Amino acid sequence: MLPPGGSQPAGIAWMDTNLLSARLYSGSGSPGGGPYQYTAPIQPAQAATLVAAFNGGFYMSGAHGGYYTEGKLIDPLVNGAASFVIYANGDVNIGAWGTDVTMAANVVSVRQNLIPLVANGSPTPMAATANWQAWGVTCGLTSCAPSVPGVESQWRSGVGITGNGALVYVQGPSLDPLQLADLLVRAGAVRGMELDINPDWPIFATYNPPTPNGMASPANGAKLLPNTVQGPWTFFEAWWARDFITMSAR
Repeated sequence: MLPPGGSQPAGIAWMDTNLLSARLYSGSGSPGGGPYQYTAPIQPAQAATLVAAFNGGFYMSGAHGGYYTEGKLIDPLVNGAASFVIYANGDVNIGAWGTDVTMAANVVSVRQNLIPLVANGSPTPMAATANWQAWGVTCGLTSCAPSVPGVESQWRSGVGITGNGALVYVQGPSLDPLQLADLLVRAGAVRGMELDINPDWPIFATYNPPTPNGMASPANGAKLLPNTVQGPWTFFEAWWARDFITMSAR
């Protein structure tokens, strides 16, 4: 799908949370502070039901939010921060911490990243800010060297929740924050947040084993967009040090 005012296609994935349950995987780099039960590589027991996986958020030093999982508060949770919340039964919710979503006995994971990008079915005012650097430090057009000035339209990813509880994920190679928000809204999101950005990090992969009850693997995985650096193999690699989210058949 072409974003509003854009020239390069973006990818959108829709996930039925009545059929799929979510799990947060944690990394040695993001959020750090392990060890964790659920970390790369995905193990055979989880590969047996794996349907999709996608990238998490920024390193915590740039996320301006907190991280809670596996009964541990890795970084303090921040009121108002955009939060991806997973419950004990695999259900999910997305929203501003302290208002849309709060801590409860059945919360098993909270991944915060910046402030909400979509609220009440519309882009938030900050999505259209001229200060686009508030949505993360970007690479340049052709290089990620620190000496190269970043650009507003860059690889970005985001996730939102619809009014009936489905998840929508968006990624694209040349998106500004408002375009990312607009795409989430067009996909039905009523609340949404930005996830990781820049060429090396956004990835959405689906898995389709060739036989019934077969196991997901890099060999039967597919990218949402063909030109992402990462791919369906990423989450099966022990070196992958960033957090990510899996969606598995219930």
